[in-house]
Amino acid sequence: MPSIATITFGHSPTSYSTCLALHPLSSSFYSSSAATIRVPLISPTGKPNCLIRLSSASRMRGPVVRCAVIEKENPETERPDTFLRDSDGENGSMSSSTSVRARFEKMIRDAQDSVCQALEKADGVGKFKEDVWSRPGGGGGISRVLQDGAVWEKAGVNVSVVYGVMPPEAYRAAKAAASDQKPGPVPFFAAGISSVLHPKNPFAPTLHFNYRYFETDAPKDSPGAPKQWWFGGGTDLTPAYIFEEDVKHFHLVQKAACDKFDPSFYPRFKKWCDDYFYIKHRGERRGLGGIFFDDLNEYDQEMLLSFATECANSVVSAYIPIIEKRKNLPFTEQHKAWQQLRRGRYVEFNLVYDRGTTFGLKTGGRIESILVSLPLTARWEYDHKPEEGTEEWKLLDACINPKDWI
Repeated sequence: MPSIATITFGHSPTSYSTCLALHPLSSSFYSSSAATIRVPLISPTGKPNCLIRLSSASRMRGPVVRCAVIEKENPETERPDTFLRDSDGENGSMSSSTSVRARFEKMIRDAQDSVCQALEKADGVGKFKEDVWSRPGGGGGISRVLQDGAVWEKAGVNVSVVYGVMPPEAYRAAKAAASDQKPGPVPFFAAGISSVLHPKNPFAPTLHFNYRYFETDAPKDSPGAPKQWWFGGGTDLTPAYIFEEDVKHFHLVQKAACDKFDPSFYPRFKKWCDDYFYIKHRGERRGLGGIFFDDLNEYDQEMLLSFATECANSVVSAYIPIIEKRKNLPFTEQHKAWQQLRRGRYVEFNLVYDRGTTFGLKTGGRIESILVSLPLTARWEYDHKPEEGTEEWKLLDACINPKDWI
């Protein structure tokens, strides 16, 4: 018997679903490594309109196919004023220029500009390479990467605006929904800025920040259901060596941003960060935390938009002073080797646990943008354990036993 896979076509302005009969593939289909096929498809209108990625699930009795719409991105030579669809805002109470979608897009693009300017200034040599891309059905993004500079081994700062239809498993990844919740395909809008900054000097910490806004329409099998929206994001610090004054400064900036809106935010989001960036198979955190929040919609929407803006605008003041103090410190090969081991932990978390990476892969996101968070180099040593009492051991202990820094 052939297996049945449900394929969703992302043809704008209407999405279609159909079923294809797929014969069992090779034995690799059943292995722990998922097989991936890119297949050009024809929409019900007769026009080729998208690519579908079909990936097998392991340890199944038969080939199970999970599907996500992949609308091929188109390179652009110039940055557009907006990546929003022209239709955004037409049916709402606000115009397209004053909608939450439009103001959030403006915020993340302004933040991208200010962060990149600060990073280039701190580097003194390196310049960002920029790729601008769009998709026919609406949306697009700007990816900027500075690689092999004087200070930065790799620094990525990306913004994106995405329209699409999520398969059920991607919806659960985005919402962290319980596994027994199985909605049908869900139309969605997402916009965000995401950045990971990997310095060369092992005494200069890695920084990650991400702020995003998400909307979903009613699931296809629940017409009339209300639209949902939420904000997510955070900023966190991942050093290889602890300078307490640096970590304290970083956390004080996060607390100041939070306290402008609610004094409960910093302790709540600090714990959330410690819990989220937990590498379960290692029993340790990825770094020394910061703030993290997700699925946040229990407050006024305008307040949360202002809060996300404040957090994004605090990145430079939280991080660049640390870089300026540490970027030129002398270091040894031992220091560099430890940094590379910690970079290995970074890779493990991002590829195994990170919800943003999972969501991007399951919805057919732009692969270069999704994986820009990975460092150029990392290291794994068999059964490596730092000697107790060393600076390396102190870092590992702080990752295993998170502490309050302020």
